[in-house]
Amino acid sequence: MKTIVICSGGLDSVSLAHKVAAEHELAGLLSFDYGQRHAKELDFAARCAERLGVAHRVVDLRAVGAALTGSALTDDLDVPDGHYAEETMKITVVPNRNAIMLAVGFGMAAAQKADAVATAVHGGDHFIYPDCRPDFIAAFQAMEDHALDGVAKVQLYTPFVTGSKADIVTEGARHGTPFEDTWSCYKGGEVHCGRCGTCVERREAFHLAGITDPTVYADADFWRATVGVE
Repeated sequence: MKTIVICSGGLDSVSLAHKVAAEHELAGLLSFDYGQRHAKELDFAARCAERLGVAHRVVDLRAVGAALTGSALTDDLDVPDGHYAEETMKITVVPNRNAIMLAVGFGMAAAQKADAVATAVHGGDHFIYPDCRPDFIAAFQAMEDHALDGVAKVQLYTPFVTGSKADIVTEGARHGTPFEDTWSCYKGGEVHCGRCGTCVERREAFHLAGITDPTVYADADFWRATVGVE
């Protein structure tokens, strides 16, 4: 299955890229600059593409991102500390982000005669991000079946959609993913902050998977109290 992976440079999407490279035909990585404050993640996506020997395309959506106001990822708002299960994390929602990115990905796949577009949405995203849920994935596939009817047949590949982030860590380790060369933190500092939702989720995932976390965190212990681990 010739597959384009939407890759942010984060743990999930880089693990997915390594999985696709091992199990299918990796056609390339597709990233988006939508004005995110943690745009340094794109450097990690570029290194992933170089490591796997495939092309890396970055689509400039900064003008689109500027129109999707109200998110701490694109506006001058504080990224909250805590776990994704907390109501405060809704400030990190960028409205319709996945739908926009996937639409571009499907158009690119059709143009390049690829069989699939892969994205690393997972079960831990369901609470906070509506465009990561299984019903959205099914609905988007149905829409694209109509949008590309008679033009191309492209599958939306989401192998992690019902799994946990710990499952992704386990799968990523199985395929030799260099976790230290991935970026998750929404605050975009010199090192992972250790306090934002994505840092807490990342650290917890390694703990649950029983795999050593190579990540350097500014606050390495915040996650323990947040998730109730001593």
